[in-house]
Amino acid sequence: MMILHAVSSYAQSGNTLTFQQLDSLQQIEKKPVLVFIHTQWCRYCRAMEHTTFQNEEVQAWLDSAFYWVALDAEAQHNITIGGQTFGYQPTGPDAGQHELARVLGQIDGKLTFPTLCYLNADYEIIYQQTGFIRAEELVATLKVLSSTI
Repeated sequence: MMILHAVSSYAQSGNTLTFQQLDSLQQIEKKPVLVFIHTQWCRYCRAMEHTTFQNEEVQAWLDSAFYWVALDAEAQHNITIGGQTFGYQPTGPDAGQHELARVLGQIDGKLTFPTLCYLNADYEIIYQQTGFIRAEELVATLKVLSSTI
């Protein structure tokens, strides 16, 4: 299953990309992708942003072996990539989710926050991980995945 991309401005770290940047970079150098699926109201998402993703060893792994993108699961803009459009889908009067967040993050029909979705350079899902992830655990996962992708 080929997976396409989205845009988010959530993560504050310097190496976070938009999916538009990712497309260009993949043409220059193919790398696996880590997608951080979050919401603005999720305290565990914010905690990961301020601890896990600020860890120097995590940053080193992400800078060298991966591209990474943050995807706001409640972004309300349409995203058109490769001729395919993903959009916000309301689930109630003041609620909804972005279609791309569901495509990348659903596990057994449920979308939990935060979710990390690991993609190969062809944007195929190779692994998904939910819940708060400490820096040490993320580094261990990145090591394993970088050696198997």
